[in-house]
Amino acid sequence: MALETAAGGLAFLVGRLVFGILLAFMGLSHFTGLDGMSGYADAKGVPAPRLAVIVSGLMLIMGGLAIALGVYPLLGAAAIALFFLVVTPVMHDFWTVDDPEQRQSEMTDFLKNATLFGAALVVAALSGTAWPYALNIGL
Repeated sequence: MALETAAGGLAFLVGRLVFGILLAFMGLSHFTGLDGMSGYADAKGVPAPRLAVIVSGLMLIMGGLAIALGVYPLLGAAAIALFFLVVTPVMHDFWTVDDPEQRQSEMTDFLKNATLFGAALVVAALSGTAWPYALNIGL
């Protein structure tokens, strides 16, 4: 298996660090832009928009750090996958948008989120084995 080689282990380390840290950074933006994100969530009809932004931000931060560090990676990947599964069709419903530029923007965000959802599922699938250069807690 590729993770068992030095090069494979290093590539996996770099990949999970990039993936996990960027997800955590995305979650942090939920707090630094809480008012704006809450307003956008409210405009999309999300119930309790402020609470939803806070909870989703925590999911991204905790899930991203779990993946980056290898601490309960299955729970972290599940939180990330659940986040994208729920948020993507609600917040980026490009099929309902009439303006072509806005539709394209929403479609781009939808496809980005769908890609991240898939990546979270891949990480979840790999969480049952020891990860190289990880804390490997909760596998």
